[in-house]
Parts: sequence; C-alpha cells; structure tokens
Amino acid sequence: MPKRTPKNPTTLERRRRKLAAQIAEIDHILPGSINIAMNRCGKPNCACHADPPKLHGPYITWTRKVAGKTVTRRLSTEQLERYKPWFENNHRLQTLISELQTLGIERLEADQHHR
Repeated sequence: MPKRTPKNPTTLERRRRKLAAQIAEIDHILPGSINIAMNRCGKPNCACHADPPKLHGPYITWTRKVAGKTVTRRLSTEQLERYKPWFENNHRLQTLISELQTLGIERLEADQHHR
C-alpha cells in the first residue's frame, strides 16, 4: 500500500473552520433512533387480517441510551413530525464530529510530516 502524502496544514485548518461553522449552525438535537411499526392483532375477524389488510398503527417509538440502559418512549405522529428535524440534526452532528476527528488525525500526521 503506497504511503499517503499528508495534506497541507493550511488546507486542513480551512476545513476545520468550515466544519466548526456547520456544527455551530445546528439547533436542537435528539439522540437515538425512531421505529415505526404497523401490526396485526390476534383477532381473526379484524380488518388487519383482511385482503388487503388494514394494519393497526402507526406505533412510533423513540429508543436511546440513558446511563448505559436502553430507554424507549412512544411518540405520537404529531410529535414525530415536530421532532423529526431534531433527530436529523443529531445525525448530521454525529457525521460532522466524525469528520472533525478524521481531520484531527490528518492534522497530526501533517504536523509530524512538516517538522
């Protein structure tokens, strides 16, 4: 595998500033994941067993970790619509943080190369 040439520290600093500005623009965040389920019940004559079926739901759950334990909470459709951007903001923030970490590693390598 060929050795990579480290990037210029100035280029890395420009990218770091851009990432920091994008992080600063993020508003509210909510961690965790959303699951939306549509179910059939156990009543054989229910519409959920018809052809085509009319399933029960949607049942919306928000799952996250709190103090190392999984916590699940039900959300209404209205709550999902209201808070969906917050979940998307959290995903965006995690992506930006990961990129910032990679950039930090590249900067360390560039600094060592330019000694």
